[in-house]
Amino acid sequence: MPKHYRPPGKKKEGAAARFITRSKAVNNLQVSLPLFRRLCILKGVFPRVPKKKLEGNQKTYYHVKDINFLLHEPLLGKFRDIKAYAKKIKKAKAKKNRELAERLINRQPSYKLDRLILERYPTFVDALRDLDDCLTMVHLFATLPAIEGEHIQVDRIHNCRRLSHEWQAYIARTHCLRKTFISVKGIYYQAELEGQKITWLTPHALQQVLTEDVDFNVMNTFLEFYEALLSFVNFKLYHSINVKYPPILDPRLEALAAELYALCRYIGAGSRALSDTSQATISSGSEKTDKEKMNTETEESEVRLAQLQYQLPANEPGALMNMMDEVNGCDDEDQDTKECKSLLKSLKIFLSREVPRESLLFIIPAFGGVVSWEGDGAPFKETDENITHQIVDRPSIGRKFLSREYIQPQWVYDCINARILLPTEQYLVGRVPPPHLSPFVDNEAEGYVPEYAETIKNLQAAARRHVLPLPGFDAQNPSDPQFLLAEGVNDRAEANEAAEQKKKLLLFQKQYYNELEMESQGVEFSAAISRENPEISVGDGDAEVGARKELDQVAEDELALSKTSMSRKKRGLLEAIQIGKERKRSKIERLMERRKSAEAIKRG
Repeated sequence: MPKHYRPPGKKKEGAAARFITRSKAVNNLQVSLPLFRRLCILKGVFPRVPKKKLEGNQKTYYHVKDINFLLHEPLLGKFRDIKAYAKKIKKAKAKKNRELAERLINRQPSYKLDRLILERYPTFVDALRDLDDCLTMVHLFATLPAIEGEHIQVDRIHNCRRLSHEWQAYIARTHCLRKTFISVKGIYYQAELEGQKITWLTPHALQQVLTEDVDFNVMNTFLEFYEALLSFVNFKLYHSINVKYPPILDPRLEALAAELYALCRYIGAGSRALSDTSQATISSGSEKTDKEKMNTETEESEVRLAQLQYQLPANEPGALMNMMDEVNGCDDEDQDTKECKSLLKSLKIFLSREVPRESLLFIIPAFGGVVSWEGDGAPFKETDENITHQIVDRPSIGRKFLSREYIQPQWVYDCINARILLPTEQYLVGRVPPPHLSPFVDNEAEGYVPEYAETIKNLQAAARRHVLPLPGFDAQNPSDPQFLLAEGVNDRAEANEAAEQKKKLLLFQKQYYNELEMESQGVEFSAAISRENPEISVGDGDAEVGARKELDQVAEDELALSKTSMSRKKRGLLEAIQIGKERKRSKIERLMERRKSAEAIKRG
């Protein structure tokens, strides 16, 4: 009998018992491939990559437990009922029985994803943690063209637009927005809710074109789940600030395509009405009859609708943007929220019609600013004398008001990322603005700090009233004579001598820390070099350069020696790390060369 003979019917073991191919999973569930994909997306079941692929690398594998999980899903039976009901409708239409077909269409079975949402996200923090892709897709579909008869239904487009505006209105009113960045793909935003950082991408306000190389059936299934998830999240967030959900929009503002502004007004008015009602209820302290409760609810709705229908006076826009202060309370806010809330508080901004209005209407109120735009339904007009800044994206403008500054839209985004009000000279109309730096990139970790980032850092220090270094000196370097004079050393000669001693000490400490760092990476330094050449770290000129080359050569030899004792896997990993560091170093060198050439062009 062969050594590896397995009798038929013997129990499978190992990877063969834990994983199953997609074709076998579809046969076991007795569903079609599109329905299988839909079930996997809704239930959160994804393909697996086993260590040993028994049936070939071209197969797609799933975990057996996941397939058994789908086998007992109640939604599977609902999908089968819907499929059978569709056959009845098709049969009635084929027999030209219009009455039966219409009756069947009006009584089609439906399903909800509420149980799946609670099943996949047991806590609210879990839902917030998985909200990045959800917000990105909802904002993407909110900008797609609503064409009847195409891949996407018109109602779904409107629903995505409503959900995205509800989310943005809450973020703006609670001042949870932290970062924003304009890129070629779109506009990135990052908000912080309950300790979770949520980042999403919003497309630019351009005419989107539906391509044929995208499977919209899969996209619609993802969107169906994300719509239900975002509805639950918005419901929870709105009730956390005592605002009724879903919101009731002002039909006039909604007709004027000012849904986000109408939502902000609804949140403020609804919160204020609910707080006033609760205070009145506490002060009365008496039991009410059913008729009195009905009258109270009617009065609440009338007050809320009255606050929605009527515009606030043009001379009181600050009251509109700060209605949430009474509800949220300033004592429960952290320092970051207070800083974001008051960044643009003293500004009254007007938007010209060529700027990205929806994005600016979202981020300016989120940081405490008052904003209006050109068109119907705006809180104040362009001729208002209290306007401090006007956002313009044209090379030149005709009529100007001397009491305001005309700046480009990038100024608002850079101020938000820097958390200070930047000077407007470089952002004036007709000038080339400075580079738009990404707040999601850590310049210190990358090893290259752009010139404008250093300028912003100095402006931040000045805004926080920190001591800035004098030209040519480092404020954090204790070896500078200026620093020692500031410490109380009166004699300049003594200050220079003390600075020289501290400089030697710092160089010695730097060499010591470099040796420790290289030893932690597996490179052992020879202690004899440090003993025989005690002046290596404090020398200057050619001696210091030669000593440094000698140390580098020793480090390379030690690294080559350590590679010989490594396994092939570890050696490959180390080489990959070295290649990545070399690419990063070459990239930094190219950036430094470009910076030097740009500075030379400016001087020339």
